[in-house]
Amino acid sequence: MAVARRRMLLSAVAGLGAGLFNATLLTRRAAAQETFRFGLTPVFLDSDIELLHELQTYLREVMGREVSLIKRRTYQEITALLLSGELDAAWICGFPFVQHADRLALVAVPLYQAQPLYQSYLIVPADRAIDSWEGLRNDIHAFSDPDSNSGYLVTAALLAQHDLTPVRFFSKTFFTYGHRNVIRAVGSGLAQSGSVDGYVWDVMSEREPDLVSRTRVLRRSELLGFPPIACLRNNHESDGIGALTQALTAMPGRVRGKRILDILQLDGFSVESETTFAGIAQNYALVQLKGG
Repeated sequence: MAVARRRMLLSAVAGLGAGLFNATLLTRRAAAQETFRFGLTPVFLDSDIELLHELQTYLREVMGREVSLIKRRTYQEITALLLSGELDAAWICGFPFVQHADRLALVAVPLYQAQPLYQSYLIVPADRAIDSWEGLRNDIHAFSDPDSNSGYLVTAALLAQHDLTPVRFFSKTFFTYGHRNVIRAVGSGLAQSGSVDGYVWDVMSEREPDLVSRTRVLRRSELLGFPPIACLRNNHESDGIGALTQALTAMPGRVRGKRILDILQLDGFSVESETTFAGIAQNYALVQLKGG
């Protein structure tokens, strides 16, 4: 009898220990999940420390949880983290969004000039005497990122419409990994032309007129879906994504949120249909078809 009691007691103690261990583990996991991981790419105008601090503080306050902002140099790096589940959401580009449309869902889209749309610009030095994109043949051309819609895909699609590719049309191309860097490359003469985000060029023309005035816009593309906030499809209905959506769409009505929008020169964020990115999807399909 004594042996049986001892075994029962040891079993109970072991069960209690396992329960405490599991409870601690669950608590740690829950605490880790409370930190919302938000990825940022070169969609941002620059690495403005004040802007990043304001955004992080705003999201923490409105979402009611810890928020970690995670930045990377390229779209590919952030997209990979998002697809692997290491980010809860990310501000990406429309190009990787349509590339992974089967796995990604829209959270919100920025509103620029009251629309969830923007353009890609082909830019050249301000004093270059040229009036058509065809005159860019054999240029040294600066792209921003291989996964950028405005900084690569739009130009590749334009060339594909004429059975051309960047490799065959330009004498040399390179990636600057930043729209500001494209403007700088063209303005300094490092590149003879460049593909750049029209929103970034427009905003920088006010903020850094000395730099941007060395370039001019040769061609503006059609309006396309503005770089969106996205998440994994299987995470779209989560509490965290719901909180993020509410925080983004509430920005214009909150003091700190309005300050962030003013810095970014955006009107707000809205929940949009995925058809907003149909034009980018069509360009992607065309470039794939033509081997660009």
